[in-house]
Amino acid sequence: MFKKNLVYIIIGTLTFALILFLEYNKKEEINWFPSYVSHHKIPFGTKVMNDIIQNKFDSIQYVERPPFEFLKSNSDAKSTYLFVNNSISFGDDELADLLDWTSQGNTLFIASSNFEESLLDTLGLATASLFGDEGLAHEFQHKLVNPTLNLQRNFSYEKSYSTMYFSELDTLNSVVVGEVSNASDENNDFEIHPSIIKQNFGAGKIILSTFPVAFTNYFILKDNNKDYTAGLLSYLDDEQPLYIDSYYKSGKKFYTSPMYIFLNTKELKWAYYIILIGVVFYVIFEGKRKQRAVPIVNPLVNQSLAFTRTIADMYFEKGERKPIAEHKINYFLEGIRTNFYLNTEDQNEEFYKNLASRSNHTTEEIEAFFKKLNTVKNKTILTDEDVMDLNSSIEKFKAKAHGK
Repeated sequence: MFKKNLVYIIIGTLTFALILFLEYNKKEEINWFPSYVSHHKIPFGTKVMNDIIQNKFDSIQYVERPPFEFLKSNSDAKSTYLFVNNSISFGDDELADLLDWTSQGNTLFIASSNFEESLLDTLGLATASLFGDEGLAHEFQHKLVNPTLNLQRNFSYEKSYSTMYFSELDTLNSVVVGEVSNASDENNDFEIHPSIIKQNFGAGKIILSTFPVAFTNYFILKDNNKDYTAGLLSYLDDEQPLYIDSYYKSGKKFYTSPMYIFLNTKELKWAYYIILIGVVFYVIFEGKRKQRAVPIVNPLVNQSLAFTRTIADMYFEKGERKPIAEHKINYFLEGIRTNFYLNTEDQNEEFYKNLASRSNHTTEEIEAFFKKLNTVKNKTILTDEDVMDLNSSIEKFKAKAHGK
């Protein structure tokens, strides 16, 4: 039995070690979450874009507060406010503050897949979705149309089955900056739509892009797509202060949970898992409830008989037979009062009849029995024979009275 269990333990240990080895050497999965956070290095973070901006602009400020709160203390004219996220919705009051700030000669740049209706209505715009013709994966072609940029080529992006574009424009005020098409090598019948527009707004200007992915690490580092992002940033005046929004982001800017450090560091993660596995083994093998041995408690012994014998021996050794007889008679009379509910003070003819009817005796037997009790009670000196005879008579009475 011991050898058999040892084999199972060895097999289990080797299996567990193999699992740990394979998991430890497993290739780390890529996080494709669209965070758009400036210091994230994941594919859809914006670390590379922010490095480019650091080299291009002289005055940069990252804003971690809502725009309406930030603009109250930073209303200087001739500056740029940049928003990049997969979806941005300001709300009516905050949007009104932003548009008022823009109209004073500032630049508002928003790159988002979705815009709120109030902003689109204000600018006379509408958006729609453009789908590819190759199922869930399609290489959409993006292009900047300004000829002075010398970027008359397409920049492809294949990580989506659809993209947004502007389906309606205010043609009098809108200038198309970029376009998107669903062209592919197999299909020449494709659509071209505006994806980036620019509008003057008061003394300032607004630039809207439906392609925020252009600012992510994945897009910029793929092929030569960095030229597309750089060309788009060229619409911003690098001599103006640049405010970069860090408030409207899909991803967390800071991970406050200590478990994030453990679960995102391979060594710490497996140390944590091994501790958990060790706890499970402890619960299985050592965590059983251990109880002290319960001591055997013997039941209490009825000492009434021993006490009675002790008292009787005391009287007997002293030769006091008279008290023994008196106690015996008194105890018997107490039994008559308790069991037969009769008064033993008046031992007359009526008492004898009532006791006889209740104790299976005749009246004559009862009268003779009580005569013997009174004789013993009235004697001054009693012998051992007298006491034994008294006890015998009382026991016989009890036996017959109880039908034995």
